[in-house]
Amino acid sequence: MVIPSPFVYWAQTEKEVSLKIDLKNVIKPDVNVLESKIKFSAEGIGAHGKTQYEFSLDLFSSIKSNESDSEYPTTVRIFENRVDVILVKETPAWWPRLTAQPQKPAWVKINFDLWKSEDGQDSEEETRDVMKDYPGMYDKLQKEEMGYRKEDYKKVYLIIYNLFQFVGFAYVLAVILVRYIKLEEQSIADTYEHVGSAMKFLQLMQYLEVMHPMFGYTKGGVLVPFLQVSGRAMVLFAMIEAEPRMQTKPVVFYLFVVWSFIEVVRYPFYITQLYKKEVYILTWLRYTMWIPLYPLGIVCEAIVLLRNIPYFEETQRFTVSMPNAWNFTFHMPTFLRVYLLVLMCPGMYFVMSHMHKLRTIKLKPKVVIKKSK
Repeated sequence: MVIPSPFVYWAQTEKEVSLKIDLKNVIKPDVNVLESKIKFSAEGIGAHGKTQYEFSLDLFSSIKSNESDSEYPTTVRIFENRVDVILVKETPAWWPRLTAQPQKPAWVKINFDLWKSEDGQDSEEETRDVMKDYPGMYDKLQKEEMGYRKEDYKKVYLIIYNLFQFVGFAYVLAVILVRYIKLEEQSIADTYEHVGSAMKFLQLMQYLEVMHPMFGYTKGGVLVPFLQVSGRAMVLFAMIEAEPRMQTKPVVFYLFVVWSFIEVVRYPFYITQLYKKEVYILTWLRYTMWIPLYPLGIVCEAIVLLRNIPYFEETQRFTVSMPNAWNFTFHMPTFLRVYLLVLMCPGMYFVMSHMHKLRTIKLKPKVVIKKSK
């Protein structure tokens, strides 16, 4: 049974942290304060009705606890509609956020209300306005709150994107394999007709992976993913989509199978990395399947380019001849011949050496040092 967490509204001064726990009719809450952690458990009326609530927070920095001081500095105030907990910081300083982790729980909010005296109504003690005491607090906390949300939204977006791409390529692979099982070799010529549209859409979506590093969503550079995605896009759109005679060739069937096998492993691996989970079999597949699949994919792409050279010689598609307004000439078959040399020689070497370095890093054996007795 999952025990729900109540809404917790927090605020701070330079010396203290205030937690307002949104629970009604609490009688005896169990509050355990450690050096940098607080645990709370109580029965009350909250967002889930009358039931048992609890939470645990790893705080950004150390606080004074009952274990570190003879006099317990934490103040717990029980009201009819809430429970207030005042924590004293070990070292007076402004915290950039409440929790040690950059991801904030959804039930933690910022409290912008005024701090009042112990019973909330004592006229002898002046009401304390934290905003006036510390005029920059609102901007700092609001910025931090948006930082939390940005972190959460970014992670959710990346998970949805990778999941969508995985489902898309799994669909393409499933259609190809099911048709091949039913029709065998007769299904090969119609592969592009049945999954070409889906493959084109998924390929266009991959340009988002070029923009992710630009907006700080992922780490790494922009040039390498741009070249990889654009290389595939040229083969798919300029070589296959633009030439109907190429769409029925068996090489398209094998190319789509290789691409799909690579992606149905790559995207689930990225999802596990977002959750900081290590699934060894998935990691092993991610950094091992490229050994046969990458060379096969490059060979299939090269065959598509090579078969298109006589077609483009015949149709003069994408070729610009003189004279023209720009005084410029471009011969597509010659470009394809040069591109083939770059793709098959330095291109394959660069890709294979890069993946080999990653595999060495990711799958290197862990060294366990045993202490001698």
